[in-house]
Amino acid sequence: MTTKATGPGRPLAIHRALRGTSRILLAGLLACASLQAFAADPVAARDPLDRSQQLMAPVNDATLGNPLSLPERTLIFARDIHTIFNASQVPGKVVETTEAPKEGRIKGMLKRGLALLGTPYRWGGSTPESGFDCSGLVGYVFRNTLGIELPRISRDMANVGELIRDREALAEGDLVFFSRKGGRVDHVGIYIGNGQFLHSPRTGKDVEVASLTTGYWSQRYLKARRVVTQ
Repeated sequence: MTTKATGPGRPLAIHRALRGTSRILLAGLLACASLQAFAADPVAARDPLDRSQQLMAPVNDATLGNPLSLPERTLIFARDIHTIFNASQVPGKVVETTEAPKEGRIKGMLKRGLALLGTPYRWGGSTPESGFDCSGLVGYVFRNTLGIELPRISRDMANVGELIRDREALAEGDLVFFSRKGGRVDHVGIYIGNGQFLHSPRTGKDVEVASLTTGYWSQRYLKARRVVTQ
């Protein structure tokens, strides 16, 4: 004969039985949902390897524009590892890190000089605020870009560095010298390549780029000096 349980222990037993039943039902529902999602994905149903390739596909811009969830971050990490691994398996292939090339000293100097285009000419001037005469401009650019202190006036600059006799041998950054009267150096500029130079010409004009191959300055060119190389 079966005796019914009585007393305070009975409600607790019933509660535990119901909780166990709920967990079983919840697990069953989650399993069904997973099977439906798997069956709905033809790639996953066809081949697990194909599914891994799909997961490693590039993430589009719309996804990257929003905060990434944990699964998305995991997929991006897996894709990167996959790329590195595959590259390392190719015989003779070297995985390199791309770095931005460093700007050369002369390129940096020319960029600084060209930023001064339009600064007014001023006799005796040697700063952007006061204006520039020809040697003031050249001295300012060399001093503030390369840390090189040149003589203050053009005819003294014409004795510094390596003499370049052939106009065809000019290189970017060379000092180019001119004579407007008497065959004596009285003007200087900075060669920027392609037959052109940067200078501060005269009162009433601004810092500009002029031609060394045609026109007024081509007829008054005397020589060049190379003060710095790459």
